[in-house]
Amino acid sequence: MTKRALISVSDKTNIVEFAKGLEKHGFEVISTGGTFTHLKNNGVGCISIEDVTHFPEILEGRVKTLHPKIHGGLLSKRGNELHNKHVAENNIEYIDLVCVNLYPFEATVKKEGVSEEEIIENIDIGGPSMLRSAAKNFNDVAVVTDINDYSKILEELEQGRISYETRRALAIKVFNTTASYDAAIANYFNKKDNLVPEKLTLSYKLQDSLRYGENPHQKAYHYVQDNNESYALQNAVQLHGKEMSYNNIQDASAALDILSEFDETTCVAVKHMNPCGVATGNSVFEAYSRAYEADPVSIFGGIVAVNGKVDKETAEKMHSIFLEIILATDYDEEALEILTKKKNLRIYKLSEKNNNHEQQIKSVRGGILVQDFNDKLEDEYESVTEKIVDETKQKDIEFGLKVVKHVKSNAIVVVKDGQTLGIGAGQMNRVGSCKIALEQAGEKARGAFLASDAFFPMRDSADLAADYGIAAIVQPGGSIRDQESIDACNEKGVAMVFSKIRHFKH
Repeated sequence: MTKRALISVSDKTNIVEFAKGLEKHGFEVISTGGTFTHLKNNGVGCISIEDVTHFPEILEGRVKTLHPKIHGGLLSKRGNELHNKHVAENNIEYIDLVCVNLYPFEATVKKEGVSEEEIIENIDIGGPSMLRSAAKNFNDVAVVTDINDYSKILEELEQGRISYETRRALAIKVFNTTASYDAAIANYFNKKDNLVPEKLTLSYKLQDSLRYGENPHQKAYHYVQDNNESYALQNAVQLHGKEMSYNNIQDASAALDILSEFDETTCVAVKHMNPCGVATGNSVFEAYSRAYEADPVSIFGGIVAVNGKVDKETAEKMHSIFLEIILATDYDEEALEILTKKKNLRIYKLSEKNNNHEQQIKSVRGGILVQDFNDKLEDEYESVTEKIVDETKQKDIEFGLKVVKHVKSNAIVVVKDGQTLGIGAGQMNRVGSCKIALEQAGEKARGAFLASDAFFPMRDSADLAADYGIAAIVQPGGSIRDQESIDACNEKGVAMVFSKIRHFKH
């Protein structure tokens, strides 16, 4: 009995070679529309879908494969007496292989200036239907939706047949593919109409199987969203070094979150998902040097991200210590020559900055939490003390708040002239974070700014800051005991500014 393959693809990469390979192994090829024309023009002796269904394509191609002659040929169980009877009575012929890839819905959504009409026309109906029918009947039908599986199919046919194990694996891939496709459509409409769906379906693509997770006994995988977030690590190009680990990816993502806050030349050093040094500069070398000087101990073994081109002088300074990862907009040829001397150092070239964030998702036991990204920047400040912050120092207020929003709470950052001097992260009480940040800053705290991610519940943090010579404090305010902190600042000649926006971060 002649075997039949139905081919209908939007992406025609390697499809002629695959179809000719199927013909070589005794398959008669059925095809539709543009795929039929493409195959015919390239020497494949296929027959059109209309010759099978005896029904024309209608509704501008919206209906062509939704027909009992197609789905009966896919879904009929070969050994089932009743199915055999129905197939015979209705002159249905079996279809033994389906090769379909879907209309490019996600690519269409991303197109510049695309209309909703065009987006809707790229919602595939017949394709997923054929894929699901073939996948449901994988005992008898092979279903192919991934170009990368063409060669495997032909290799197995060379051995005589497509194995049960392969047919089952291909069917599972189909159900994952159609689920992801439907999720993309649902999420487009949810976002477009600003809906909070009762059932949230997310789709991620496997990027890498990692050596292990946070610890060696944990398995781990890196999945990515297919979106246009250019500052995401998957959109950077790795130029050198060994593969990334679970912890490396988390740290790199944290570094990019901070770096995305700045337009001026900035360097961010991260250790265990907290910044250990952040600084601006007139050059990449100056920015890196100042970020290094902010905490020369913690930067060791850390990650460095810079929104500029690394030159020879900067590379030499980076090369002098142990770093896990360097992320930069670009590198001079001489800089790369220096940095690549370290075999394991991971070096990434970033794509152009883009702050088109999707929602932020965090796993919790039994579910997930979803929230908007914290991309809010303060645009209004209130001076609440007798001493007022000099307008020339406004940049330090903004710099401190940009950094503190990315530090684990309770978070305190001491800054001066676009450089962090001390960072207190993740403490169970705010005064503990103050102590860490101020002790790290030491004498440099005199005349500096102190930024807090949340309000001071008592005056103890304000008193401590004053003792170290802090010139001004910026915090959101909102405590029922705000006046105590204001009074402490007035007593000791410290300026206090309310930003009115909390930046708590777990």
